[in-house]
Amino acid sequence: MGDSLRSSVLALFLGLTVVVTTGVAPVPAYAQDNAAFQAYLESLRPKARAMGIRDATLNSVFPSLTPNPRVIQLDQNQPGGGAYSPIPNFEPYRRQHVDAARISRGRIAYQANRARLARIEAETGVPEEIMVAIYGHETNYGSYTGDFDLIRSLATLSWEGRRRTLFEPELLATLKMLDNGVPRSRLVGSWAGATGYPQFLPSVYLRLAKDGDGDGKADIWTSEADALASIANYFVHSGWRRGQPWGIAVSVPGSFNRTSVAARTTPARCPRVFNRHSRWLTMAEWRKLGLVPANGSWPADNMLATLLEPDGPGKTAYLLTSNYRVILDYNCSNFYALSVGLLADAVKQ
Repeated sequence: MGDSLRSSVLALFLGLTVVVTTGVAPVPAYAQDNAAFQAYLESLRPKARAMGIRDATLNSVFPSLTPNPRVIQLDQNQPGGGAYSPIPNFEPYRRQHVDAARISRGRIAYQANRARLARIEAETGVPEEIMVAIYGHETNYGSYTGDFDLIRSLATLSWEGRRRTLFEPELLATLKMLDNGVPRSRLVGSWAGATGYPQFLPSVYLRLAKDGDGDGKADIWTSEADALASIANYFVHSGWRRGQPWGIAVSVPGSFNRTSVAARTTPARCPRVFNRHSRWLTMAEWRKLGLVPANGSWPADNMLATLLEPDGPGKTAYLLTSNYRVILDYNCSNFYALSVGLLADAVKQ
């Protein structure tokens, strides 16, 4: 029996006892929670109105909402990583996320969408295969997008309060989507609010979702054209540079002096991610230091890159451009960004 159910049963038992002895039953805990939950929702009305959300929209959802204890549990059980906790090797992750099945499905999606992908790349400069790789990593090409009610989940997480500054704006953005005409049935996704083929947060959807098929809607839940165009638009707004690769695999000589290329600044964002990178050098400078591209071909000499050795010295390393940082903007994880780049390369072959 779960703790919440056990507490409810105990409260009911105690309540019955009081009825027998005093004739006055206390308010059950779950009812108190629901009252506090509804009071919190009502407190959001001024913020919602300031965003142009109609009271009719709020009235259509608020009265029927109840807290979802499952999402609170999932949020509180999120694994943490201290600044000095060990980081595992990348290779096991790569084998799991850039596997034959995902590559095969990616090539099918790539070929099926070539016409629209080519058009989007021409407009934005974001490579076709990068769009497909994000699609593949986020939802396995649309096969699973999550089934949590976004409004209920985000309302619960906002009300619970541990990370209200993160979740409350997303709740309000979801309500804005509903007010704008997105059907409630579309507003499902991960427990933390990501939704659709690209797994956009609601605030990202409002800012960057695009109509890719010309029907006047940005339907990232059923339209691959809209989802791919939206992914490209996200990358454009994050600073993607046309014609620049995300990075290249390289081998590093055994005599290489890593101290000489150590980063000289402390990153303000995602320190566990960026602390693993060297300082920026040009491709010409990396070549002079003895690095050798795995494919035998160097990008332009003046292109800047950082060095990352995700499995340690003696294993495959990567020179990573500013476009790699754009992939990190989508999900600030070296393992994620490397896998996206490698999947994209494999899909295009």
